[in-house]
Amino acid sequence: MLRSLFTGISGLRSHQLMLDVTSNNIANVNTMGFKSSSTMFQDTLSQMITGAAAPQAGNGGTNPAQVGLGVQVGAVSTNFTQGSTQVTGKNTDMMINGDGFFVVSNKGEQMYSRNGSFSFDADGRLVNSTGMIMQGWGINAAGEVDTKTVPDDIVLPVSTLKAPKKTEVAEFNGNLPTDADDGTTITSSIRTYDEVGAERTLAVTFVKDAAPLTTWQVTVTDDASPTPNTVSGSIDVGADGANAHDTHLSLPVVASTAYTMDIDLSKVTGFAGQNTVAPVTQDGYAMGSLASFTISKDGMVVGVFSNGLKQTLAQIAIANFNNPPGLDKAGESVYRSTVNSGEARLGAPGTSGRGFLQGQALEMSNVDLGQEFTNLVVAQRGFQANSKVITTSDELLQELVNMKR
Repeated sequence: MLRSLFTGISGLRSHQLMLDVTSNNIANVNTMGFKSSSTMFQDTLSQMITGAAAPQAGNGGTNPAQVGLGVQVGAVSTNFTQGSTQVTGKNTDMMINGDGFFVVSNKGEQMYSRNGSFSFDADGRLVNSTGMIMQGWGINAAGEVDTKTVPDDIVLPVSTLKAPKKTEVAEFNGNLPTDADDGTTITSSIRTYDEVGAERTLAVTFVKDAAPLTTWQVTVTDDASPTPNTVSGSIDVGADGANAHDTHLSLPVVASTAYTMDIDLSKVTGFAGQNTVAPVTQDGYAMGSLASFTISKDGMVVGVFSNGLKQTLAQIAIANFNNPPGLDKAGESVYRSTVNSGEARLGAPGTSGRGFLQGQALEMSNVDLGQEFTNLVVAQRGFQANSKVITTSDELLQELVNMKR
């Protein structure tokens, strides 16, 4: 039989595979995080008709004469260029700006994905649409994230509570007018918390006293029931209007156990003019429940609690590889490592060549429809041309058969 028949068949098979790859790209044009593939052709073994000859005896050398036996698909390579950004506004959606993959656990097997569409399951675990669990690092006993440890499931239970903290220091500053009349009374207040998180309001009263130095008598009272706690003291203002003493008052607080609260008045001044004395800060807070969370570009999952505090809860892990095109596409928008992709190198986003995270957004497919439609035309015409080779070869064989009538 004619070699051209089998050469044409190899061309049909290869262009059919090119058509399959192109159609798959087009089918996934709206698949989040999808990376398009391209087909690379290479020729097959060529049959030697005449070998090469070296120059000798005054004659020049001759080149080899070979007939190719067709075409084959050398590779189907994946294009890992960045896809476009689609903003969703959903807290659990995220995309990687740059290189790297999300790490997910599929029944204990570590897999990788560029699709950042996640949500929480009933156990508070961050999972993708097929239930694979995102991997990362939680906080240790010191309240820190250690990225040198083995990553685990990221869990963000809604029942997470922030324990209360008692107020140990309450600070006031501002000005008490030194030119006020004797007996002038100025009041202020600040909200504080005891060791069980119960709210207590401290009422602070300043009364100007007649003395050689400008002196303000200070009384601090909390609203504890049934017996309020009270402490008294004074602020002496020098001739330059500065606080003559580093004024601190120790207010006894009785909760489940007794302790003292430092009332810091050291920054209160006594210049003539307006009254501006006011509370500045206090270091306690009530118990808080998890109200919401945010994900920063370095993968930190930060919880926002009902008492207004923020706390780091976990950090998302990102994997990168020496050879990403060597990954095995396992379906469901995830990849599996292979012997040619190299081992996954896990770390925090934005480190060692890994991309940063962008929250409330997803990475779209990087399929270029214009290029894919062009590839369709190329595959179609290549298929037609090879089918024409088979038709022509068939006509030649028909002529041979017809020689014997």
